[in-house]
Parts: sequence; structure tokens; C-alpha cells
Amino acid sequence: MSRRPALFYGWVIVAVTVIGMLIIYGVRHSFSVFFVDILDEFGWSRGNTAIMFSLNVLIYGLLAPVAGSLGDRWKPRRIMPLGAALLGLATAGCGLANELWHFYVLFGILMPVGTVFTGWPLFAPAISNWFVRRRATGLGIGLIGGGLSFTMGIFAEYLIWLLEWRWAYVVLAGMVIGIVIPVVLLFFHYRPADIGRHADGFERSVGEDPKPAPGGGAFRDWTLSQAVRTYQLWLLVLAFMLYFGVGNYLVLAHQVAFAEDIGYSGMIAASVFGLYGIFLAVGQVSGFIADRIGREKTFTLATLLSVAGLLLLISVRDASQPWMLYAYAICFGYGAGLMVPALIAGAADLFHGRHFGAINGLLLTGMGVGGAIGPWLGGFIFDIWGSYICAFIICIIAICLACLGFWVAAPRRARRHR
Repeated sequence: MSRRPALFYGWVIVAVTVIGMLIIYGVRHSFSVFFVDILDEFGWSRGNTAIMFSLNVLIYGLLAPVAGSLGDRWKPRRIMPLGAALLGLATAGCGLANELWHFYVLFGILMPVGTVFTGWPLFAPAISNWFVRRRATGLGIGLIGGGLSFTMGIFAEYLIWLLEWRWAYVVLAGMVIGIVIPVVLLFFHYRPADIGRHADGFERSVGEDPKPAPGGGAFRDWTLSQAVRTYQLWLLVLAFMLYFGVGNYLVLAHQVAFAEDIGYSGMIAASVFGLYGIFLAVGQVSGFIADRIGREKTFTLATLLSVAGLLLLISVRDASQPWMLYAYAICFGYGAGLMVPALIAGAADLFHGRHFGAINGLLLTGMGVGGAIGPWLGGFIFDIWGSYICAFIICIIAICLACLGFWVAAPRRARRHR
């Protein structure tokens, strides 16, 4: 009998995911900080300027199924370094931009192409390949990097203060190329079978005639064409679109500008953004809750926390009660953090197999469509009414509808059959 390795290599994949997500998505999620400086320098409207963020999320979402499908068919270790290189070059290019269309091309189109072929569309199915019994736990810990990527806003604010915003983009680009590419090449493996290992919950690697170990479970090998013919998949896509695409990205794109409008300094506004990211990470590492109490109950808890956070944000009128702003960041961040592993794990429960990368990519398409609507809608509403209150109320409605759709999709039924 072969001796089991002291360290389950799936945790190495999780660690690579955390590092990669922190840097890759830190570039996108620092937009809220750069947004204020770009507005100050060029004087463009908030709605038109926010389109670059909407384009970024939309292109990312549209290409996510392509990236997931390529990951299922080819070796992601060959794809991801190219994506990181493109992301780095596009980020550095933003430091040279002088026209709005420059940002549309660099930040809105080229940057998400690099992100999608380096980030979560390939990390998520990799973790799902490595973990079965503790899938939500593995996904949640892997997502910590995505949560902490919002703290890059504080780092970006410091870089802007130290170097100004153009050179800050160059520094972020150097981090993408200098850290992400070596880590992926040295340590990332998409499937356990690639290095002769087995998945958590199976005696043999996924894709090699798996035999369930105690506590594990066999699964149907879903294809994308089969999955798209089910109402459950489209409800999950809708849930991701409404909750994270509209409900979160609308707020995230404008929260720093909102805080500065009511009298807070740029650093305090960025710190609130960073606190959101920290508690997003705390919520994501709490993904084990979805393994304990179920995906739907966890999603409901996330919804209640996010709605409470938005109600606190709506109640902020001036700079006299900063505790409300921090309480918003804690509730809204933790809620969003809980939601993502619950939704991805629920999708894996329903549709896992060798083609889950493409299926997971379609979920991100939903997020991308919602993310394209949210930031632009927030800026459009502000340009017309001079306030974000109506936009934040729309976010509350979207998050509640997402929760309803997730319950109807019912991943608990698939999990119960296992």
C-alpha cells in the first residue's frame, strides 16, 4: 500500500488561489480608489467614467465560459501565464491613458481578458476537482484572496499618495507579472490526476473511475449542453447576476465616491473599502457553514447580512457617525463572502463533473452581465438625481430576488441524494 502524503496537495492549490486572487482581482477592485482621481483630473461624468468598470465585468463574464471550457480541455498552466502577462501590460497601460476611450480599451476590454484566463474561472474548477467532502470549505478558503483583494484599495491609495495614480498602476502591473506567473508555473495543478494524486473524498483521482471513500459521493458527469437545458442552472446564473453583479458591484464601484461626497477623507473611504474586503474574506473562509447547515440556509444568512449592511449605508447622511459606515462594511462584506462559496458549492453539487469549468464560467457570465449593469446604473442615477439612495434600494431588491431563485434551484436535493 502506498503511503499517503503528509500534506494533502489540494491545500497547496488553495494557497496558490489565495495569492493569485489577491493580486489579480486587486487590480480590478482598486478601481473605486482610482475612480476619484481620474474624475478629478479629467472631469468626466460619473456615469460615463464608470462604464469602464462595467465593461470590465461584462467582458470578464462573457469570456468566463470560454476560459472554463479551455481549462477543461487544455492545460491551464499554459493559459494562465499568458493571461497574467496581458493583465499586467493592460494595467501598466492605464497609467498612460489620456482619453476616456483609452480606459475603455485598456481597463474595460484588455484587462478582463487577462483576468478571466488567469483567475477564478480556472481556480474554482481546480479546487472543485481537488475537494469533494470539503468542497465549500476549500472554495471558501480559496476565495479569501478575492476578499482580501479589496484591501488593495488601501495599498493603491497609499501608492497614489506616494507616486500619483499613473505610477500606482505601473506598480500593480509589476506585482501581477512578477508574482502571479512564477507561483502558477511552480505550484498550480488543475486536476489531482495531473500529478498522480487523488481528490478529497475519493480513493482515486477524479476522471479515473472514481470510487467514493466514506463520506464522499459519486456524481453524474454533466456536460454544459445538458446543464443549460435545466432551469436550475439558469436560476443560479440569475442569482449570481442579481446578488454579486448588480447588488454588490453597483455599491463597490461607487462607495468611495459616496463616502467622500458626505465628507470623509480619501484614506478613510479607502479604509472602509478595505474593511469590506477583510470581512468578505472572513465570510469566504466561513464557507464551511454551507457544508454544515446547507447551501440555501447559508445563502439566506448572507442575504440578511447584506440587506442589513445596505440599510446602514442608506442611513449615513454625514461624517458625524463613522461607526455606521464601518458597520455597513462588516455586514455587507461578510454577507457577500458567505454567499459565494455557498453558490459555487451548490452549483458543483448539482452539476459537477469533468466539464464543471465551463458550467462555472456560465455562472460568472451572469455575474458579468449584472456587473455591467450595476456600476453604470449607479453612476447614471447619481448624475440624474445627485444621490445614490435609489441605487442602493435597487441593490436590496436584487439581493432578495437572488436568494429566492437559489432556494428554487434547490442544490440541497442533489446533495441529499449523495
